[in-house]
Amino acid sequence: MSIDAAIPTPIYKPGYYFGFNTTLASRALDTNDQKLVILAQRTTRPDTDTLTPVNVFSDEDAARLFGRGSQAHRMARAAIRANDTLQLSVVGIPDSEAGVAATGTLVLKGSASGTGQVRVNVCGETVAIAVASGDSAGALMLSLVEAINTLDVLPVTASLADIPPPSSGGKSPGKQLVLTARNKGACDWRGRHGQRAGHTLVISPYASKTALTTLAAWLDKVSGPLEQRITMGWYHGSMLPNGELAAIYAAIIASESDPARPLNTLALPGADITPQDKWPGRSEQENALAKGLTPFEVNGSQVQIVRAVSTYVKNSMGVTDRSLMDITILRSLDYVRLACRARITQCFPREKLNDIRLQRIRSELLDVLYALEQLEIVENVDAHKDQLTVTRSRQDDSRADDSIPAAVVCGLHVFAATIYLLSGGQQHRD
Repeated sequence: MSIDAAIPTPIYKPGYYFGFNTTLASRALDTNDQKLVILAQRTTRPDTDTLTPVNVFSDEDAARLFGRGSQAHRMARAAIRANDTLQLSVVGIPDSEAGVAATGTLVLKGSASGTGQVRVNVCGETVAIAVASGDSAGALMLSLVEAINTLDVLPVTASLADIPPPSSGGKSPGKQLVLTARNKGACDWRGRHGQRAGHTLVISPYASKTALTTLAAWLDKVSGPLEQRITMGWYHGSMLPNGELAAIYAAIIASESDPARPLNTLALPGADITPQDKWPGRSEQENALAKGLTPFEVNGSQVQIVRAVSTYVKNSMGVTDRSLMDITILRSLDYVRLACRARITQCFPREKLNDIRLQRIRSELLDVLYALEQLEIVENVDAHKDQLTVTRSRQDDSRADDSIPAAVVCGLHVFAATIYLLSGGQQHRD
């Protein structure tokens, strides 16, 4: 609140009047809050507009809003389990009316020769039933159907059906267990170009060219060019759906408040341990990183990030460009912009434009850069401060044009050293 807004002029009645001016109240930088939004399919019919982000605070919230076992529910569940302090919202997308639910089949034959268990892994969840000697295949499949349908958090339902007869005709050769996805394989999502709710991370489970093009077009409308970069995890052999891996990955990105700090080696809670023969070798990981994919790898009993990179690998001319390779660069630039914008809007809410004001704006921006340097988000501010300029626009008398140098601090990703072998009998001589 400015003084002139609180105390009008003129005032004729004698008195003592005090206003409040908060433009100098704080010199601290804005916090780097991370807000996630998940785009995913639902199974429920919404009471409100389906393309409106809804705040989600728990697994049960997501199940109630979007349908238990739906893609939206499971992605929210995975994100919350990976980071339980998330600021999370979800856009529930309806299945396409023309979509068809995917199915898979499982057939057991014969009868059990001993006691034990039958186990089925469904999207990282193990379903187990007890087996007694002599149990028939049909009875065991029926037990599996009941066990699978009891776990309503699974993204599929189960049923028994006849195995289709041979093409030559005749009777069905027996029964099969059929798994049917709760969501149909297609959806109809058209992002609202005017919709923006301050989200810093958008999680999409779709990796097709059409889906990524649609997402990029939406990001182009609601955000700046730096925010259009996509980071895509790569985890070969995982049993989890793409959307759930993406939700875990984004939740861990959001857990790191320092935008410049590398995400290397951060664990991905909830990601499944893949078989060892699926683990990529060094050359495969190098190739993935060079092409803009973020590899995940197994380390002991956990899965972790190798190096979080963006899909920006070439500039508009098709030439290799590594300037925005690491997600930390993009996150740091985004935070520099946030900090500068917050300071200017706080200190200059209603101002006139003159040379004195231009000098004050430059001084405030320089103060922000020094504060960012103390946080090790930018560096060498003194060396680049001459490049910080605030000038009048040549085309608009009411506009100030700023140039803000930001030497973003890079992550330490590679340490290279040479160890020299010396003779054991060699001694130091002055």
